[in-house]
Amino acid sequence: MVVVEDSSVSTMMAAENIDPNTPTNPILKEKHVPAIKVISSADEEGPPKEKSILSGGNDYASKKSTTVIQKSHLIQNSWAFWFDAPSSKSNQVTWGSSLRSLYTFSSIEEFWSLYNNIHSPTKWVPGADLYCFKHKIEPKWEDPICANGGKWSMMFPKATLESNWLNTLLALVGEQFDQGGEICGAVLNFRMRGDKISLWTKNAANEEAQLSIGKQWKELLGYDETIGFILHEDAKTLGRDAKHRYTV
Repeated sequence: MVVVEDSSVSTMMAAENIDPNTPTNPILKEKHVPAIKVISSADEEGPPKEKSILSGGNDYASKKSTTVIQKSHLIQNSWAFWFDAPSSKSNQVTWGSSLRSLYTFSSIEEFWSLYNNIHSPTKWVPGADLYCFKHKIEPKWEDPICANGGKWSMMFPKATLESNWLNTLLALVGEQFDQGGEICGAVLNFRMRGDKISLWTKNAANEEAQLSIGKQWKELLGYDETIGFILHEDAKTLGRDAKHRYTV
C-alpha cells in the first residue's frame, strides 16, 4: 500500500471500496465528497479540483484555458488509516508486524474521500483491526509515543458501531477533546465476542488528562455504561487479566 502524504485530492483520491483483506494496490479514482460540517462551516463542498475554463471571443481565446484551484480545508493534525487483517495475524511472529498503512490525510476533503470508500464496519470479518492515528505515530505498544500510554475502550453492537466509529473520528480530527494533545489515535476491533472502539493515549500516569478524555468521549457518544482505562504495559504482560487503572 502507498501512504499518500499531503497529496492533492485533485490527482489522487481514495480507493473505491477498499477491501482491507486485499494486499494489492487499489485503483484510485476521483470522487466528489462534501466537507465535514462539524469541523468547517464553509459554503464550499467537495475536494479541491483543477478546472479548465474555456474563454470565448476568438479562436485563440477559445483554446486558452485557465486553472482555478478550489481551497482545501486543512485540519490541525495529519492522520493516517491503518489496518491489520486476521489472515496476516495468524502467521506473524511479532505482534504488529502485519500492520499496514493505508493513507495519510491532512484536510477535510481527504478525510471524507477516504472514509466514504472504506468498507462499512458491518462488512468486516472478525479478527480485523482498523486504526486512525496521528501521522508519524504507529499503532503499536512499542512506538515511543505510545509506550507509556494506555487506552479507553467501549463495546458496541453492530447496529450502532458505524455511527459511533464515525463520531469518534470526527471528534479526533475536529480536535474536540480538551486534552487532545494526549491522544494518539483510535482503534476499531472486530471480534466474535463483541466489537470494540478504543482511544489510545500517550501518558498513562497523567490521571487528570486520562479522566478528562474518558469522560468527554462518553459525553460525545452518549455512552451510559462505565468504561475502563488499561495501561499498555499491563496489557502486554497480563493480557486479558489486566485491570483497569481508571474508570469513568
